[in-house]
Amino acid sequence: PFNIFSENMNPGHWQELAKLTAALLNKKENRGVILTHGTDTLGYTAAALSFMLKNVNKPVVLTYSQRSTDRGSTDTVLNLTCAGHAALSDIAEVMLVGHASPDDTFCYALRGTKTRKMHTSRRDTFRPINDLPLAEVHEDGKIVAKGSFNKRDEKKKVVADTAFEEKVALVKYVPGADPKIIDYYLGEGYKGLVIEAVGLGHVSVGEGKHNWAPHIKKATDKGMLICFAPQTIYGRLDPYVYASGRELLEAGAVYLGDMLGETAYVKLGWVLGHEKNPEKAKKMMLTNIAGELNGRISDDTFLF
Repeated sequence: PFNIFSENMNPGHWQELAKLTAALLNKKENRGVILTHGTDTLGYTAAALSFMLKNVNKPVVLTYSQRSTDRGSTDTVLNLTCAGHAALSDIAEVMLVGHASPDDTFCYALRGTKTRKMHTSRRDTFRPINDLPLAEVHEDGKIVAKGSFNKRDEKKKVVADTAFEEKVALVKYVPGADPKIIDYYLGEGYKGLVIEAVGLGHVSVGEGKHNWAPHIKKATDKGMLICFAPQTIYGRLDPYVYASGRELLEAGAVYLGDMLGETAYVKLGWVLGHEKNPEKAKKMMLTNIAGELNGRISDDTFLF
């Protein structure tokens, strides 16, 4: 419906795509939907559609090209071919489909909430995080299931549930970071923050001006929802291992397990678009809605 650089995408575009995709999925003659998208923010769009599309009944495939079609090394042909096969498959999920390796071997279908762009230029830039691919998709149409997924059910009616609170932000913690950044967002009327914390979910606490705990407590007492996601990419957060984690938990931080930071940002906006009560919104953030949270992480998923 539009042709823009992916860095110019915003929640309004996600809402437009969700509405259009739902309408297409509900047409009996359509077997699936393919969306082409720039790579830079494709993970955000995939996460947004994963939350905004309810009762997905057919494949929703997002695909891309790292290298333009006028180059001999283009990945366009294999990616589009595999996207077509995936769209005709029984995988009723929002998924990314693209090169599984730098060579033109086959593609992976990856869950929309568990995928990150991991390289600026490699053709196999998208990798599953704390997850296995949904499937291998081959150029000849062969599909080899690798993980669990919902299957095609065309009796379902897809609903575009697009409410979104844009007053949310994603903040990366760094050593020496000034916790007054939380005060800034609170003063600007933001409703929620995702903080990418270090280690098992830590930011500076203790004595002095770099103590984040009182600023988090002040914000959460005023109704802001502050969530922690892992900066490490792989693994999950655990606030109970160290005293600092327990202090931050007591201050009101919500620990989001193994949820990717960008997925957490998108989910927070979607959740707060539906629920203004902080406690109810917190429960929604900790509820697995679109495969964004894993109860158990297999060792096979690390650096897959």
